[in-house]
Amino acid sequence: MYLSCPHYLPLCREAHTSPDHAWRPPMLGGMGAPERIFMIRHGQSAANADTSIYNRVPDYRIPLTDSGVEQARIAGEDLRRKLDGEQVCVYVSPYLRAYQTLEAMNLGPLIERVIEEPRLREQDWANFQIAGEIEDQKELRNLYGHFFYRFREGESGSDVYDRVSSFMETLYRHWQKPTYAPNTLLVTHGLTMRLFCMRWFHWTVEYFESLNNPDNAELRTLIKNDDGQYSLDVPFSQWVPREVDDSVLHAPRMRF
Repeated sequence: MYLSCPHYLPLCREAHTSPDHAWRPPMLGGMGAPERIFMIRHGQSAANADTSIYNRVPDYRIPLTDSGVEQARIAGEDLRRKLDGEQVCVYVSPYLRAYQTLEAMNLGPLIERVIEEPRLREQDWANFQIAGEIEDQKELRNLYGHFFYRFREGESGSDVYDRVSSFMETLYRHWQKPTYAPNTLLVTHGLTMRLFCMRWFHWTVEYFESLNNPDNAELRTLIKNDDGQYSLDVPFSQWVPREVDDSVLHAPRMRF
């Protein structure tokens, strides 16, 4: 027996992006959004190298490895070239690995200001993570779906989506300030980056489920076009083919 629907319902094109990933944010006044919104995932953390660390160190206190520091340093060189002397307003996750990534990027006087933003934190999985239990839950998440599955003592992807949506409202208000820098930088985590783009470009849950995480210290840039819309410079890789407006109606049917 299958769960199925005989008709695919077209999604409203005003609410969802075309495949070129372009979208115009709401403008709240005379000022506009920045020319570029940079996002970076933190460099390699000690837990990326050894997951047993989650058993004994709080997630937010896990540092970068030496390799992670070097990754962030190289990303900083790349970002300084792209900024070409322009200033940037930075929003950073309160996690140690995010702060250390920003520090290693060495942006110096290019930083207009740094704002700690808890809504950019990593998805909460648990307090101290017990390896066997977390692995079991990861398997369940793969079966259930990354967006809706909620970890015990933690969050679902949809919870992170909601707080990212709230953060965007703050961004819109900040962008109205006449002294705001011409660029924005988010120093955050892989899932949070993908969900920020999902919210920004109005991607569907089904499309989000197809996306791979960016690598450690990997940059993505939302670039404002001449028409005021934004485009993503490099698309996220996909582990399964999906289109940006695919819905659950396009998902493989489930046997039950």
